[in-house]
Amino acid sequence: MHMSPTEVFLLAMLLIFAAPYAVWRLGRTDHWAPLVVVQIVGGILLGPGVLGAAFPAYYATVFTPASIGALNGIAWWAVMMFVWVAGLELDLGEAWRSRRETGTTAALALVTPLVTGSLAALVMLRFPGWRGPAGADWQVVLGIGMACAVTALPILVLFLEKLEILRLPLGRRVLRYASLDDIAIWGVLAAIMLDWERVTRQAGFLAGFALATWAIRRLMPRLPERDRWYVSLVWLAACGFAADWAGLHFMVGAFLSGAVLEARWFDEETTDRFRHFVLLAVMPVYFLSTGLRTQWGMGGTAVFAAAALLLVASVGGKFLGVRIAGRLLGWPKGEATTIGWLLQTKALIMIIFVNVLLDKHIVTNETFTALLLMALASTMLTVPMVSKRIAVYRRTAGEGKVSAGAP
Repeated sequence: MHMSPTEVFLLAMLLIFAAPYAVWRLGRTDHWAPLVVVQIVGGILLGPGVLGAAFPAYYATVFTPASIGALNGIAWWAVMMFVWVAGLELDLGEAWRSRRETGTTAALALVTPLVTGSLAALVMLRFPGWRGPAGADWQVVLGIGMACAVTALPILVLFLEKLEILRLPLGRRVLRYASLDDIAIWGVLAAIMLDWERVTRQAGFLAGFALATWAIRRLMPRLPERDRWYVSLVWLAACGFAADWAGLHFMVGAFLSGAVLEARWFDEETTDRFRHFVLLAVMPVYFLSTGLRTQWGMGGTAVFAAAALLLVASVGGKFLGVRIAGRLLGWPKGEATTIGWLLQTKALIMIIFVNVLLDKHIVTNETFTALLLMALASTMLTVPMVSKRIAVYRRTAGEGKVSAGAP
């Protein structure tokens, strides 16, 4: 049966939204796999590596070049808005007021898994098939190491809301740690993307961005809030275009466009609704486009083995760093374990980060797939491992205590 391009596109959208929701709701997976995780897994299953390989006729019918092009356009804009909100929600003022505790914890929670992840990357590079055609060894090692170290701030916010501690002292502390790490990952990405053949453009982008930031920060407070949202989207598109033109990738521009704005210029409840809308209405398309990139060309065994190695490096490194911070800062017993599990949340930001490395051919599809599996596993572990400990924290917080540990 011949279908028009519009019908093919809408059939793809139907699959993107209906299949993961049915699994999430009917399977009652929310405790160990929230909807956002099921959507990412759904993207993998609907892609060429699983259902596409088992049913090539289905894949060729639904994911035509025209439909993939339309879906990619939605996915690019969706993820730009998502990253913009992540940058907007950084609270650097509060981080500065608690700079010793925040700086110590954020640094150790980032550097330790960065080191363990980089060591895992060195092991992987002993075998062919993990380094992309345009990637130097140092770029691959640093990229994989940072992917093991990152915490996904927007997904962490959703998990803290689910656990009912977002506005409690522990939730605010964890957000501060993750905020500084979010800044670091985009800085590392910019360093990896540095192109000496386009360094003049990149320097021009940074100079122009500094001037434009001064102007937008003077303009925003003078606008009514409704206009600030619209102007922010114009600002987002302009920064994304300029960063991509300079060779830094549009994601770097998207994050910077939010990071230089003040969250207090936007109503908190409206910001929450905007983030939830992006996650609900357009980010599932990005998850599908992510799934379309998964490949198993080296064989499933090698990819799963690499994912297991990266998971051990990521989880172990994060726990080691947070435990060292807890010892240095004198945290109550059990608190480092709780915070360590909360900071395991990776999912979207790591996937976005590695998508950029794949776009630039620094890593291969197999490396991307292994990192994607690692991100999903670490994120799915977070809520089950921490929910009982958080229940104790909420109870003791109500009694005026601060320990996040189990009894």
